[in-house]
Amino acid sequence: MNDIPVAGYLVLAIILFCIGLYGALTKRNAVIVLICIELMMNAANLNLVAFSKLGLFPSLNGQVFSLFTITVAAAEAAVGLAILIALYRNRQTVNVDEMNTLKR
Repeated sequence: MNDIPVAGYLVLAIILFCIGLYGALTKRNAVIVLICIELMMNAANLNLVAFSKLGLFPSLNGQVFSLFTITVAAAEAAVGLAILIALYRNRQTVNVDEMNTLKR
């Protein structure tokens, strides 16, 4: 990991985050929006690990925070998919534009 400078990891994280942000803001399918949010969280994890390994004071703090972020992301994905399944059963669609009210 020492062969690649920190700037390479940061550029990759920026690209991943921008792709995720674009997808989350422009797509209508709720599953795709959840995937894009996961992509943005993975970009943040990449930053945490890169700065932890290649920062001024290398330590394991970034890896530990990244592990907690991955755990939260897994819980978020499970809860988000459960909500989407419940909405699909009621509305017969996963289109974000049609999910603006709680009751019909």
